[in-house]
Amino acid sequence: MTDASGARRATDASGARRVLLAAFVVAVAVDLAALLAGHQTGHQVTKPLLMPLLAAYAAVCGAPRTLVAALLFGWGGDVFLLLDAEWAFLVGMGSFAAGHVCYLFLFGRARTAPALGAAYAAALAVTVALLWPGLPAGLRVPVAGYAALLTAMAYRAGGRGARAGAGGALFLLSDTLIAAGVANWAQPPVPDFWIMLTYALAQYLLTAGVLRAAALPADRAGVPGPPGVSR
Repeated sequence: MTDASGARRATDASGARRVLLAAFVVAVAVDLAALLAGHQTGHQVTKPLLMPLLAAYAAVCGAPRTLVAALLFGWGGDVFLLLDAEWAFLVGMGSFAAGHVCYLFLFGRARTAPALGAAYAAALAVTVALLWPGLPAGLRVPVAGYAALLTAMAYRAGGRGARAGAGGALFLLSDTLIAAGVANWAQPPVPDFWIMLTYALAQYLLTAGVLRAAALPADRAGVPGPPGVSR
């Protein structure tokens, strides 16, 4: 009887993982489609759904609470960045920063190639120097501090395997695109599409990397490769 109950719970959990991951992929796809179509209302509705769905998926996989917290801090950043105000941008950036601190805690002292650290440090210095003149005066120091924290997270993510490393790099790229827009740099066509594409994929890959590093059995963690939907 106990074995049957355990098997039923395991089956239910596996089904929940699949449903939550599928819901995340669909929400990302709808969000990207809305951005390509210029449908801002659709984007405003779907964007706040992404991180709660991914956080629920991670929780059902048995993820560390710190990972769930990181994703929920990302949700806070997503919501505040929907508001067109400098104070909201700062609050959103602070929420993302708290998420990066969570990721740094999760990555711990994993071994990372010194050459990668040097490359990230050089990229940070060049990017901040180039962005600085175009940023509003009140955002320069906060953006520089945030960029340093984000770069540290991306670097440490590299010590947790290819998935987490790619996730950290994509997160850095996504936020650099946001900062470039704030500094009034030339933007690619439909810039919000590229920002959300890199951001959603970054958060998924970081989640997958943390789950793998937590040494969860593959059949329990349910961590597949990146979903087929462009993200």
